[in-house]
Amino acid sequence: MTLLQLLDQRVCAALTAAGASQAQALIQPASRPEFGDYQANGVMAAAKQLKMAPRALAQQVVDTLDLAGIASKIDIAGPGFINITLDNAFLAQQLQQAAQDSRLAVAPVAAPQKVMVEYSSPNLAKEMHVGHLRSSIIGDALARVLAFLGHDVIRANHVGDWGTQFGMLTAYLLEQQSASSDLALDDLETFYRQAKIRFDEDEQFAELAREYVVKLQSGDAAVLALWQQFVEISLSHCQAVYDRLGVSLDRAAVRGESAYNDDLPHIIDDLRAKNLLVESDGAQVVFLEEFKNPEGEPQAVIIQKKDGGYLYATTDLAAVRYRHTVLNLDRVLYVVDARQSLHFQQIFTIAQKAGYSANMVLEHIGFGTMMGEDNRPFKTRTGGTVKLIDLLNEAEQRAFELVSSKNPELDEAQRRRIAQVVGIGAVKYADLSKHRNSDYVFNWNTMLSFEGNTAPYLQYAYARVASLFRKADDFDTACELVLQEPAEHQLAVQLLQFADVLKDIARDGTPHFLCQYLYQLATLFSRFYEACPVLKSEGQLRQSRLKLARLTADTLKTGLGLLGIDTLESM
Repeated sequence: MTLLQLLDQRVCAALTAAGASQAQALIQPASRPEFGDYQANGVMAAAKQLKMAPRALAQQVVDTLDLAGIASKIDIAGPGFINITLDNAFLAQQLQQAAQDSRLAVAPVAAPQKVMVEYSSPNLAKEMHVGHLRSSIIGDALARVLAFLGHDVIRANHVGDWGTQFGMLTAYLLEQQSASSDLALDDLETFYRQAKIRFDEDEQFAELAREYVVKLQSGDAAVLALWQQFVEISLSHCQAVYDRLGVSLDRAAVRGESAYNDDLPHIIDDLRAKNLLVESDGAQVVFLEEFKNPEGEPQAVIIQKKDGGYLYATTDLAAVRYRHTVLNLDRVLYVVDARQSLHFQQIFTIAQKAGYSANMVLEHIGFGTMMGEDNRPFKTRTGGTVKLIDLLNEAEQRAFELVSSKNPELDEAQRRRIAQVVGIGAVKYADLSKHRNSDYVFNWNTMLSFEGNTAPYLQYAYARVASLFRKADDFDTACELVLQEPAEHQLAVQLLQFADVLKDIARDGTPHFLCQYLYQLATLFSRFYEACPVLKSEGQLRQSRLKLARLTADTLKTGLGLLGIDTLESM
C-alpha cells in the first residue's frame, strides 16, 4: 500500500464511521499535499450528503481518525479541511524500507494486466519527422512505467506499410527504371515527393499507381519484392532513430497495416452478418447513432469504399479483433495525435458493438502539437517538415557547445558523451513535462537551460548528489535514518510519494506527473542540501543525511529512466 493509499484508507474509515455512505467514492484520487503533508478531501462532499456543517463533520472525522504512530499533528482549517502532518519516526521507517529495496518500495500491482501500448507508428517509405516525436516518447514513457509496475506490456509499432503510397512509389520507380538493390532512404524520400506530384497532376499515372496497389494487395510477387525492399530500408532508418532517441521499440514491436490485409474481407462479412454494415452510395458503411452529423443524422463510418478499397477504419478494426482474440489483451493504449480523437471514438464504438473488444479496455492517449516559436506547427525556416534525425543532431550539437563553454577542460570524448545525454534528454523532457493534451512551443534555450523544470537541471541535480559520495570516505548503508530538520521532513514526504505518482501515470496516461514530481524532488533536495550540512555533519546524523541523499539520487535516476532519460555521474 502506498503512502497516499494508506492515508486515504484511514480517512475513508473515519468518514464511514461518521455516517457517510460510499465514503470511498468521496475520496478523490491522487491527493496532493497543499498544507501540512496531506490534506484529507471528501469532507465537503460528505457534509453535503449528511446535511452537516463541514467543520462539525471534520471534527467528528478527526475524533475517530486512527493515525496513531503515523501522524504527529492533525488540524482543521478553513471551512473543514483536515491537514495531517506525518510523524518523523513513521517517515524514517518508511524510508528505511525504500532504501533497502531496489524498487524503492514500489510494489508490483496486485492484479497485473496484459497491456499493449501502440506508439510512434510512422508511415514507411519516408523519413521520420518531428510529428513522430510526441507519440514515440510519450508512448515509451507509459510503456516503461506500466512495465515497472508489473504489468505485462507489449510495445506495438503499427506502421503504415501498405496502400496508395507504395503504389505510387512502385509506379514511379519502374517508370524511371530506378529499382535496384542499392536504394537508399534519401532516394525513396525524393521518389515519394516526385511520385506524389505525378499522382496529383497526372491521372494516367495515378491510375497506374492504383493498379500497382491492387497488385500489391493481391500478392503479385514482383511488386511484393519491391515493397519488401522499401519496408526494410525504412524500418532500418526508423530503428536508427529509435536507438538514437533512446526509445525501447525494436523490430519485434512492428506489426504494420499489411499484417491485417488478409483479414479485411472477413471484417466486412462479419459486420454485415451482425447487421452493422449497410450499403450507401456503393460503399459499405456503419451508421452510428452515438455520433451525429451537422444535420443531426447518424454519422457514417466508411469501412469499404465503393471501388472495393479499405480504409484505416477497416485495418484498425481488424487490429482490435486480433488483439482481443489472439493476444487476449486487457487494455490497449493508442498514443496518437489528438486530432484523431473522433476516429478512435468511432472505432472503439464499432468494436464494442461487433464484440471485438469485449472486456478489453481501449483508450486513446491523445496529444497536442509541437509548435515553433511563431506558435505554428514546427517547421524548417523554409516551411518544410523537420526530419527527426536532424532535430536530434541539432540537440546534441547545441548541448556540445553548451558543455564545451561550461567545462572546456574536459576532453572532447567526454564532452560528446555528456552532450548526447543532455541533448537527447532535453528534447524528451521538454515534451514530457507538458500535459500531453496541450500544444507546446519548442524552444532550444528553455529546454537546454540548467535552471527551471528541465532535463539538464534534473541531470545536474543527480550528478550533484553523486558527487557527495565521491567525497564521502565512508557511508554506512545500514544506518538508521534520523529526521530532525523541516527540510529533511519535507524531502522525506516527497520521496515517499514516488509510488503514488507512478500509479497515477499508469491510470491516466500522464507522464508529466512524473516530471513535476522529479522537479519538486530536486528542488526539495537543494533546500535540504543548503539547510542541512551533509559532509560536515558527524556521526549518525552524517550517515543519515548521506542515506537520504542516496535515496534521492536513486529516485531521480529511476524516475528519469522511466521517462527514457539517462543520467550522468558527473557533468
